[in-house]
Amino acid sequence: MPDVLHLVQRHGHSAVLVSGIRTAGVVLLLGHLLVVGLLTLRPRSVAWVSPGNLHPFASIRADLEAGPGAALEGIGGELLLLAPLGLLLPLIAWRLQRGLLRTSMQMTLAGTLISLVLALLQTGVPGHVVNVDTVILNAAGVALAHVLLYPALRSCLRRTAAGTGKAGAEPGKNAGRAAAQKTGRKGGDRKGAGSGEQQQVGLREESQKGATPRPSRVGIAP
Repeated sequence: MPDVLHLVQRHGHSAVLVSGIRTAGVVLLLGHLLVVGLLTLRPRSVAWVSPGNLHPFASIRADLEAGPGAALEGIGGELLLLAPLGLLLPLIAWRLQRGLLRTSMQMTLAGTLISLVLALLQTGVPGHVVNVDTVILNAAGVALAHVLLYPALRSCLRRTAAGTGKAGAEPGKNAGRAAAQKTGRKGGDRKGAGSGEQQQVGLREESQKGATPRPSRVGIAP
């Protein structure tokens, strides 16, 4: 029975930890998506807008040819836009046992879908045009963030979960030992009390029956 209690308490502490981390991940994800929506879906008042780009890597080459400043602003900005999703999405899903290759493919797909949704929404916002390179860079940013940063985060979360489970099991273990000792003492007290009661019952029965008759001494003739 104490082993069952230890297991339940350990899982209870782990469940509380997982729930807290996932809740924090949801809050951070909602905040990030809100910032992304403000940056990408806010109407812009500009006199001229460049035409949309449906040719992959065309705008990336143009940014590279324009110099380091333009490349950092154009390419780097698009890579960082959705990069936090590479950490927040697996944190919310809490898939710490899955392989890195599998989760990387899932995060890349998720980043691509979210970027496509943003691109479609931008078609109806003044001052924005569709750029296929934006979708490519957004998905690449999610994949890079997941591959470079998620393994360290996963190891840290595993150690934290293991430490919390052990810490939760120790109080239950001590409580089980105390309960077992208390039960043993109660059993010893009951045994001693039962022996004393049997002795008292024997004395009462003997007093009720009276003293055992003894044969009288007979003298021997000389």
